[in-house]
Amino acid sequence: MKIFLAGATGAIGRRLVPLLLNARHYVIGTTRSSTKVDGLRAAGVDPVVVDAFDAQGLSAAVFEARPDIIIHQLTDLPPGLDPSQMTEGTRRNARMRSQGTQNLVEAALGAGVRRLVAQSIAWMYAPGKEPHSEDDLLDIDARGTRAITVAGVTTLERLTLSSPPIDGVVLRYGHLYGPGTGTNTADAPALHVDAAAWAAVLAIEKACHGIYNIAEPSGFLSTEKARRELGFDASVRLNAAA
Repeated sequence: MKIFLAGATGAIGRRLVPLLLNARHYVIGTTRSSTKVDGLRAAGVDPVVVDAFDAQGLSAAVFEARPDIIIHQLTDLPPGLDPSQMTEGTRRNARMRSQGTQNLVEAALGAGVRRLVAQSIAWMYAPGKEPHSEDDLLDIDARGTRAITVAGVTTLERLTLSSPPIDGVVLRYGHLYGPGTGTNTADAPALHVDAAAWAAVLAIEKACHGIYNIAEPSGFLSTEKARRELGFDASVRLNAAA
């Protein structure tokens, strides 16, 4: 299949590319930086330089690509998750989840794309009985910076799941760690970046419309649905060269 990977140079995107290519998919990958084009091409990706906030440019790119599936791995966080920049980074990332997703959905609709797999997060559930399942409510009564994040997440998920005729799949990822994330550990719910990338491949092949918790086992989160329906395994790791 032809895959339009939005966010091909991010932490997950870089690990996802070889998995998609090994599965014999044709990958069109986006970056905002022209300096990353050669790297994408060398990796086997057809590169596209576009900013997700440029609705017209994004629509043109998706229309030209005419992909079978769009994978949304776009984020807008500071390098290395620098704590001194995270307040502003949280605002930018929420804007990416809302406006960026809106632009991507509109581009998909305009190009006749019928399937969208989107990255969300798994630690925005409202306080309540644990472990949380996908049916539990998000923390819409949150305050401060958490409220900003919740607003972005709820918008991303609504657009992904409620934009017919798009068949939307939301992957609620745990806290990422591993290559490209700037850390080798993470608080629960945790998720190695390789397992996150593998979950996106499984979503292409097996997922039904809806939400899946994607993380390592913990008392906070249930991943039973992903394990049962997708065959998700949080222990998956890629080789060092991938």
